[in-house]
Amino acid sequence: MDYLGLDRQKVDNVAKSLNELLAAYHLHYQKLRNFHWNLKSNHFFVLHEKFEEFYNDANEKIDDIAERILTLRVQPLSQLSDYLKVSRIKEVSGDMDDTSMVNEVLKDFTALIALGREVLEVAGDANDEGTIDLIGGYVGDLEKNSWMLASYLEKHLPKK
Repeated sequence: MDYLGLDRQKVDNVAKSLNELLAAYHLHYQKLRNFHWNLKSNHFFVLHEKFEEFYNDANEKIDDIAERILTLRVQPLSQLSDYLKVSRIKEVSGDMDDTSMVNEVLKDFTALIALGREVLEVAGDANDEGTIDLIGGYVGDLEKNSWMLASYLEKHLPKK
C-alpha cells in the first residue's frame, strides 16, 4: 500500500464494498443481456437498443471496478457462484413483458445507486479519492438513466 499512502484496513473495507458492487453489476449485466435477447414488444426497436446500450455500459464498469480493486491490491471476485451469493441484484426470468423488464432495470439502477453511495461513504472514510472519482460518476449516470426510464414508463408503457 505504500504507493497509495492509504490505511490497509480502510482500503480492505473499500475493496469489500467494491466487490459487492462488482457482483451486482455482473447480475445486472446478465439481466440486461437476457432482456435484450428475449424482448417481444411493440417497443422492440427502442428497448432492444437501449438494453444493449445499458449492458455495454455495465460491461465497461465491471472492468473498471475490478481494476480499481486490483489497484487497491485486493483480488476482485471472479466466480459466478460468488456473484450470486454477494449480489443484492437477483436473477429473473426472460419471460417478462416490456413493462416488467423496464421496471426491473429501474429497480436494479436503484440498487446500484445505493451500493455506489455505500462505496462512496467507505471510500471517503479511507480518503480514497481514486475510488470516489470513479464511483461518483457512476452514481450520476445511474441517476440520470433512472430518470429517463421513469419518464419512458410514464409516456410509453401501460401502468399495471
